[in-house]
Amino acid sequence: MILALESSCDDSAISVIEIESGAILFERTISQNEAHSGFGGVVPELASRLHAENLPKLIADAASYLPRLKAVAVTNAPGLTVSLAEGVAAAQAISLAMRIPMLAINHIKGHLYSLFIDRAATFPLLTLMISGGHTALIAAYGYDRMSEIAATLDDSIGEVFDKAAVMLGAGYPGGAVIENLALEGDENRFSFPMALKNDKRFAFSFSGLKNSLRLLLERLGAIDDQTRRDIAASFQKALFCHLLERTRLFLSHRPCDAEYFGAVGGVSANRRLRLAFEALAAEFGLKPLFAPLKYCSDNAAMIARAALEAYRSGDFCDPSKVAIASRISLEKR
Repeated sequence: MILALESSCDDSAISVIEIESGAILFERTISQNEAHSGFGGVVPELASRLHAENLPKLIADAASYLPRLKAVAVTNAPGLTVSLAEGVAAAQAISLAMRIPMLAINHIKGHLYSLFIDRAATFPLLTLMISGGHTALIAAYGYDRMSEIAATLDDSIGEVFDKAAVMLGAGYPGGAVIENLALEGDENRFSFPMALKNDKRFAFSFSGLKNSLRLLLERLGAIDDQTRRDIAASFQKALFCHLLERTRLFLSHRPCDAEYFGAVGGVSANRRLRLAFEALAAEFGLKPLFAPLKYCSDNAAMIARAALEAYRSGDFCDPSKVAIASRISLEKR
């Protein structure tokens, strides 16, 4: 078995995967949402301290699996460095104490393998990574053959959702909050500008939309509950239109040999967005792939699934020389 740890941001998570069958035997996550909700976003120092408290508890919960481990895996990049450091330190301790090899897993690869937690991996694959820390279009041909072909020029879409929810006084985390408000809102009541409208670069941009929301709220002043829902619906529509149009631009001008189109990350749990992606995939003759809803946000099962590929390819690392980075390419640890 392989034990996997995930601590790239604000959730502490652990999972155990069986090497022969690929079955997830154990998984648990301790969320920090309540601790960070009052700040409207993740506070790195607080996240790090809570990881230091929570990871030992999770490892104790998985104690019955420890005698059968063949390796320990951990997210080492990208993410909040102070959070990553806690997970890496815990994995190093397990590796050295039990004398088992260690696997350093790229967080983005983990999200991509959330599509294959309960099935064999299918490549080539074009994947949109949309979360609180990332917005990127990734071409994947295998575990060691992935490249970023388009990314955000500024904020990630998940970050914008969080900040929009704070501006609306609606709570945290923003993606789920905005989605719920939008269900009872009029998405056509307010209009927001489309970023990069005449720009042919393969890129995304969300900072302009965030600023437009700020200016709208300043102009309106106090708002009632229905107006808040209408703004949420209109803002969500604008974000998704931009995301879909920029992805369509790539598919229209740069044909890809991928057979599948996937969407991963916390924002991919949005049900309306999933329907839109299914339509976009059909438009270009691609088969849509989505992770189960419980595996869209950060979790250790996806790290375990990616670690299984790394284990099978012998991609081990020296526990004393694991690089930790807030940003890192898909090709490097």
